[in-house]
Amino acid sequence: MSHSSDSASHAGREPNRLAKETSPYLQQHQWNPVDWYPWGEEAFEAARMQDKPIFLSVGYSACHWCHVMERESFEDEGIAELLNRHFISVKVDREERPDVDQIYMSAVQLITRRGGWPMSVFMTHDGKPFYGGTYWPPTSRMGMPGFRDIVTKLADYWNHKRDEVDSSADDLVEAIQRMAAPAFEKTQLDEQVLRNAMEELISSADRVRGGFGSAPKFPHPMDIRFLLRAWKRFGNEDAREIALQTLSKMANGGIYDHLGGGFHRYSTDANWLVPHFEKMLYDNALLVPAYLEAYQITADEEHARVVRETLDYVLREMTAPNGGFYSTQDADSEGVEGKFFVWKDAEIDQLLPESDAVLFKAAYDVSPAGNWEGSTILNRPRPLEDVADELAVSLEELNESLARSRQTLFDHRSRRIAPGRDEKILTAWNGMMISAFAQAALVLNEPRYLDAARSAAAFLLSTVRDEQGRLLHAFKDDQARFMAYLDDYACLIDGLIDLFQASSDPSSLKSAVALAEDAISRFSDPDTDAFFYTANDHEALIARTRDVQDNAMPSGNGMMATALERLSHLTSRTDFAEQAAAILDSCGAFLQEHPRAAGQSLIALDNVLGPAYEVVVTAGENDASPDLWFHLWSNYHPRVVAFQWKGDSVEAPLAALVEGKSVEGTARAYVCQHGSCSSPAESPEALNQALQAGVS
Repeated sequence: MSHSSDSASHAGREPNRLAKETSPYLQQHQWNPVDWYPWGEEAFEAARMQDKPIFLSVGYSACHWCHVMERESFEDEGIAELLNRHFISVKVDREERPDVDQIYMSAVQLITRRGGWPMSVFMTHDGKPFYGGTYWPPTSRMGMPGFRDIVTKLADYWNHKRDEVDSSADDLVEAIQRMAAPAFEKTQLDEQVLRNAMEELISSADRVRGGFGSAPKFPHPMDIRFLLRAWKRFGNEDAREIALQTLSKMANGGIYDHLGGGFHRYSTDANWLVPHFEKMLYDNALLVPAYLEAYQITADEEHARVVRETLDYVLREMTAPNGGFYSTQDADSEGVEGKFFVWKDAEIDQLLPESDAVLFKAAYDVSPAGNWEGSTILNRPRPLEDVADELAVSLEELNESLARSRQTLFDHRSRRIAPGRDEKILTAWNGMMISAFAQAALVLNEPRYLDAARSAAAFLLSTVRDEQGRLLHAFKDDQARFMAYLDDYACLIDGLIDLFQASSDPSSLKSAVALAEDAISRFSDPDTDAFFYTANDHEALIARTRDVQDNAMPSGNGMMATALERLSHLTSRTDFAEQAAAILDSCGAFLQEHPRAAGQSLIALDNVLGPAYEVVVTAGENDASPDLWFHLWSNYHPRVVAFQWKGDSVEAPLAALVEGKSVEGTARAYVCQHGSCSSPAESPEALNQALQAGVS
């Protein structure tokens, strides 16, 4: 990775403790003159022994402003000397330690009313925060306090007003503890909650440009998928239209990489044109199922194309030799944001034959002036049919020309200096990507996507565990580290369910059940029925958080409710269904009051309220089961779990699902609700009818 802190620019300087860490983000800071510690007992012991406060700095490797603050402040010898004299400085990668990040982000939000990264927190040597913020420039400017001044003032405050420091820290910790595990009123959750959520999302939608609200615009995949379910349940065409329009606008916008596939983090403008150029594994993992569902609903090949290009990007650039998936790609290359991805008009003319260049520039909004800082971010503002008409070529000719041009430009771009890549393998993000690959394998009938899902799952289950067999959170440099968090369990369980459906391999289901039982025993809170973010044997921090709110990723509780509810149908385990419903009940008031922050929980609630179906497709003597199986997945049935049974013997947890079903005679699809089955369907038409018997 090329950042300001490579060793060549620090001749004669010894690396600090971060050189021994596995996180690329921490390693980027190993040459700083700041005497950094990683999070751990060594840092807290040093703070106690030297009676110094702790300066905690949290960021991640793809974070643009984290690199800016490093260059301006942590590379500055004078600022480093101040920090080293007055503080014990601790550097944390938020992707490795989301538990630490969550707690101290609460502190920053309480202090400043806003959050973000880099996150900067000053705290006592027992971890109690007393001051915090995000990015600060090195010296005061434009009304923003300078980091040098802040460090100086807080050192003085610590040395001369310790009572005030301790008092404000205690108050802040109390407030953090209230925020960390909020208790919500338990309320009756019914269809009206889903209807209200749908109406609120519809009212916040941008009906012209797609998405929700104004700039900056984030993809909101959970909300999009919820709207598609709401359309299915209530027949509301607005819900369908908003979801499909948003997916189309994103796929045509600059937030999508039209040459390499995959989505950037978010759009800085309301038109999806100018992205923040980092690419995160989780965004792409969450968007793939949304595009697959749009494809099931519309049969529009554009949605399938986006899925294929995105997953092919992940296979090409984000897959480790061990089968796991890497975390992120930076926004910057050669220290400039977006440089790798943007184009000059003259470059296009130079690289493409004139006839192709004319078509490409018209389709992808390329002009001499550019659309961003004198360069062009490729995007497709107009339908290709309009471009073909304007330039008097057939749509087929246009598409052939654009495909040639994209390949030429992609090959040329591949020779540029690429953005840095964070090669951590994170369990939750991998679980979501396993789910994406497995679902794509089913919907697109693509065996290589199933292979990718299988490889990643095998790697996580065999390697990212401790000596006791407990799941771990991260893998890098041949080391699995950090106890797994709730979303690691929830996302991996959900991914294994999708892998089971795509592969018909009962071992995936068995692994999902074992992880679910472990999660229930170690994360559930008997007082509220919700799940804590950390296990009961996790390192004790100043608060134990319970997250019910979606951020860029689904909340751990929303994801766990989704996974347990689906698992209950495949295993006939009512305890899983009861636990899923209890999670949702425990945060019922939150779902009612803040539906725009609870997309994943609303998806889980849609499942819980049903009707949800178990489908077993059995092979007959003249095996026509593939016809039934592919028909099932080529249509949109969001509340279905399914198993393709070839007649081999199965044990628990699958035995109850196949009981009483026959593989003799012709292939059949058995459609059941809670173990009660309709007449077996022997044709796609009969299968459709059985699935329409409820609200489906």
